[in-house]
Amino acid sequence: MPGGNWEKIISITKDGMRSIGTMRRKISRGKRIALLIDGPNILRKEFGVKLEDIVEALEGLGDLRVSKVILNQYAPQGLIEAVSNQGFEAIVVSGETGVKLAVEAMREIYNPNIDVIALATRNAEFLPVILKAKERGKETIVIGIEPGFSAALKHAADYTIILEGGEEK
Repeated sequence: MPGGNWEKIISITKDGMRSIGTMRRKISRGKRIALLIDGPNILRKEFGVKLEDIVEALEGLGDLRVSKVILNQYAPQGLIEAVSNQGFEAIVVSGETGVKLAVEAMREIYNPNIDVIALATRNAEFLPVILKAKERGKETIVIGIEPGFSAALKHAADYTIILEGGEEK
């Protein structure tokens, strides 16, 4: 089937087995990833980055266990709905999104069920978060896009993923 790994859900009856539907199969790849996205910084129309692009970039590295997008109060309702429809937790804050992102990142850094902290941002203000994660033994991934992708973030993280921007159509 197109779009990934699917397996049949079957029902066993006296007559034998018959298919009653399909379910997408998630394959555990080992590492447990917490993905935190700086919405106003990454999900901008001029960049044309989609959530699927970010998830696809992390696909080979492990299992996405936590996926949150931090948005500000000016985020359009359509974006909030799209984030939720993609299976992400949309967190809308009335103040500075960077503070909430840092708080959520620290929560995941101290979460024993998470191995990798992935931040999708371009902003150097998250350098202390990356350094704390590494200090606590977590692997770090920074996902960003040019222009304005912080060189300090690129060099501090264990892995850096630079997304290609596209025109929003």
